[in-house]
Amino acid sequence: MKKNAVVGQSGGPTAVINASLYGTVYEALNREDEIGTVYGMINGIEGFLNDQVMDMAPLEESKELELIRTTPGSYLGSCRYKLPEDLNDPVYPQLFARFEAYNIGYFFYIGGNDSMDTVSKLSRYAEKISSDIRVIGIPKTIDNDLVETDHTPGFGSAAKYVASTVREIAIDASVYDNKKSVTIVEIMGRHAGWLTAASALARKFEHDNPVLIYLPETDFDQDAFIEKVRTSLETTPNLVVCISEGIHDNTGTFICEYSNDVGTDTFGHKMLTGSGKYLENLVKERLGVKVRSVELNVCQRCSSSMLSKTDQKEAIASGAYGVKAALNGASGKMVAFERLDGDDYQIDYVLKDVNVICNQEKCVPATWITADGSDVTEDFIRYARPLIQGEVTVPTEDGVPKFAYRK
Repeated sequence: MKKNAVVGQSGGPTAVINASLYGTVYEALNREDEIGTVYGMINGIEGFLNDQVMDMAPLEESKELELIRTTPGSYLGSCRYKLPEDLNDPVYPQLFARFEAYNIGYFFYIGGNDSMDTVSKLSRYAEKISSDIRVIGIPKTIDNDLVETDHTPGFGSAAKYVASTVREIAIDASVYDNKKSVTIVEIMGRHAGWLTAASALARKFEHDNPVLIYLPETDFDQDAFIEKVRTSLETTPNLVVCISEGIHDNTGTFICEYSNDVGTDTFGHKMLTGSGKYLENLVKERLGVKVRSVELNVCQRCSSSMLSKTDQKEAIASGAYGVKAALNGASGKMVAFERLDGDDYQIDYVLKDVNVICNQEKCVPATWITADGSDVTEDFIRYARPLIQGEVTVPTEDGVPKFAYRK
């Protein structure tokens, strides 16, 4: 008897997480000799626990599946549910009883670090009870912080959005030449500054805006920052500065904590916001120049207007590769990208042990950050530029994007 497959999405969405869903579902539906029904988990593993699933086949028949490719957000809905560390917890037999009830033989989870933690726990529990279910992780995250992979689906499109938006901000800031001004752009990134580093791709020439870029990989010194802004204003009167939300000082204190009480999310991560506003007030107080802060916020991950064709193509391929890997017997693995040597950008799709990946963070290499911590090097530019290449035409209706909506 053929086994069925189930796929879910977890964590923060990206502009191409649904492209990965498309790749997974399309490949699984077209393996009808090997896979029976293809189910979607509504709101991830948490929804599956509550018996919230849908049959994905009607989406292909109605052409909705094609529309999913260019729809941002998580079509199936997401969750931030953390499975217990103890594999003896009663939730595990409950989950596997549901797998058995739905005759699930293949489990695919699209997500980032915490999602790979779920993949790790489910695959380890399956091994513990000698279950033959195959558990595969499909990577995604705009943060680009998963280890064991060159980059992650979602980063390329978010990087393209950041670079394009920062270039637009820089053009807007340059229209008045008679007064000095500072624009501080706050970009997502808790401990890894990949996305903030991508703002360097906005530059049209050497020393163009953003002149200063600060990542959480280095300690942030407020006095040194003010002095750097002061001297930079002498040559760039309409200065643009890009910072990660997670910049911190040498004590480990987030800069935003100097002005806000910071709460925590369900995974115990501090919810960071306000670094840009704090530095706006600091510059205003210390230098007395016109200053404003811009927080890009969720637009970095929900915009379909600047999709990277490279990113979308790789997201679709990673989902399809995960299905092929499961059918070949793989489990407890995550689909990863290996960049090939050579002048032309190419990658291979490979499998990596998810137990090595989960609960780890890949930061921007120190050698890709300038010695004073205020910029990135050409090595980062060479790494990131291929990932933002190519445009995607998003279907429109009445002048606005036409997206897929789950009824």
